Amino acid sequence: MLLLGRISCTKTLESIGRHPGLFKCVFGRKSCESSVSAFSTSTQKREAAKQNVVAETHGSIMAIGINRPEVRNAVNQETAQQLLETFTSFEKDPSLTAAVFHGIGGNFCAGYDLKELAHQRTSIKLEQDVTKGPGPMGPSRMQFSKPVIAAVSGYAVAGGLELSLLADLRVMEQSAIVGVFCRRFGVPLIDGGTVRLPHLIGLSRALDLILTGRPVSAQEALAFGIANRVVPDGQAFQHAMELAEQISAFPQQCLRADRLSAYHSTFDASSFSEAMQFEFDHSKHVILKEAVPGANKFSSGTGRGGGVFLI
Repeated sequence: MLLLGRISCTKTLESIGRHPGLFKCVFGRKSCESSVSAFSTSTQKREAAKQNVVAETHGSIMAIGINRPEVRNAVNQETAQQLLETFTSFEKDPSLTAAVFHGIGGNFCAGYDLKELAHQRTSIKLEQDVTKGPGPMGPSRMQFSKPVIAAVSGYAVAGGLELSLLADLRVMEQSAIVGVFCRRFGVPLIDGGTVRLPHLIGLSRALDLILTGRPVSAQEALAFGIANRVVPDGQAFQHAMELAEQISAFPQQCLRADRLSAYHSTFDASSFSEAMQFEFDHSKHVILKEAVPGANKFSSGTGRGGGVFLI
């Protein structure tokens, strides 16, 4: 079974202005507003009472939770739309520095809701041009300018695995399971799984998961490089929030420039020299704004011994 979720956002889309900088959607590097309006399911048909995605702001960190525990947080069209809107609001809000993506009720996400696919297949319309609209799971074609951390508990399988790969880092609980479970039902990976997974863990290991559809434990996921941390059951969200707070404490322009360059060299660079040029061009502005003040603080003794300081 594939799963999806619900949304209650602390800040409305209307209250958030355009973020000026690095955000782009894989859909044609165009502004995300068009992708939200282009989603196949009309927002007017949604039931306002449902909250398939719950968004909460903790300081400068937004926690985004899929809230369909009765179906192991499988994603349907409504949930996909809400996830898209919530991640869009996160990206546009300049006061937010990181997001923690999690599932409510013991599971991260079991993929797309196959019951909806089976019973409402005529109403499901997929945008075939990835530059013009979102993926079936919602935000899967987005690229962010700020870190996203996935807190993985229970199952993160099929489309749920693909959503977890949207994050920069994954904190997995000891009993959590990832895998391409949609293999057994003939459902393809069309939310970035065949794109992100090989880059993340290498083609050989990616094909092991993609071709067999087998379950992968948290410890094996850690060895493969899918998981960045493995924590006791029930603690993934807490550890992910602490990690987000730690990352948010660093000078942000420098952090985002380095993050952007790493993604560019992995997915977009045409050559080594082009990647090196991109790295320099997108980091030189940070030297005067953050590096020089940081060097002055270091000279005065601040931050030595591993301490974190803000510029």
